Amino acid sequence: MADSTDPHSTDPMAGATVVVTGGTAGIGRATAIGLARLGARVGITGRDRARAEAAAADIRAASGNPAVDAYAADLSSQAEVRHLARQVLDAYPRLDVLVNNVGGFWAHRHVTADGLEHTFALNHLAPFLLTNLLLDRLIASAPVRIVTVSSGAQAMGRIDFDDLQGERSYSGQRAYNQSKLANVMFTYALARRLDGTGVTATVLHPGVVQTNFGVEDQSRFYAVLLPLIRPLLKSPARGAATSIYLASSADVEGVTGRYFANRKPRRSGKASYDTAAQDRLWQVSAALVGLPNQRTNSTSTPTG
Repeated sequence: MADSTDPHSTDPMAGATVVVTGGTAGIGRATAIGLARLGARVGITGRDRARAEAAAADIRAASGNPAVDAYAADLSSQAEVRHLARQVLDAYPRLDVLVNNVGGFWAHRHVTADGLEHTFALNHLAPFLLTNLLLDRLIASAPVRIVTVSSGAQAMGRIDFDDLQGERSYSGQRAYNQSKLANVMFTYALARRLDGTGVTATVLHPGVVQTNFGVEDQSRFYAVLLPLIRPLLKSPARGAATSIYLASSADVEGVTGRYFANRKPRRSGKASYDTAAQDRLWQVSAALVGLPNQRTNSTSTPTG
């Protein structure tokens, strides 16, 4: 893929097919617009079909690219993740980039249709399951990039293997931090497993972005704080810059198992580099979504 910042490039992602989860608003929508402008065919997901179709129409208009597809799926539901994967595999003979962008925050504990805590199910298990379901197609399409949107909150996260679902004690912020750390650990474990396949896996912090994030179940503290900090927040377009960069730039061709912020490699939280914990999380996640636990390739360890 050509560098998206090259002024001499003409449609540097022409011929590439990209899927962006959670692409109807915020960072996901801005990511889809950016990649569509670079010439990619872009598939976006949203929970509501009408909203997803409307967002796809807006992305076509904003990017000048008619090749934008909409898929309806509530990714907190494993059945809907599986249905989405079948739709993507049917629609796209090859898949060049998967952007795992979907995520959310809930101040109070909610349970999904699968009986799982909502934050962990949507923020971690959804990208874990979707990526694994698409993995054969991704490997067959190599060189390919898997880009996962985490958060700086990962540095404050702890994987509580004894209470992953927050049944004994729930805090919205603690659940969010844990899920974002899980994104990073999943990426590092995935990069090890994909070593030598031509498929790279990177993860990023988009910055603190002005979106509707968390509005479904907002904490009282955040509701009071938001009007005060809103002028300091990034626009969704600026927040999407690192996602677009990792999905398209020649600068990161072949780069895998790394964490980025502001388009630069950074160290993630210390806990994220624990390979034993990465593999344990993979095993637990595979069991929760009904996937076999494939053998780990331990020959390549992220160094940050």
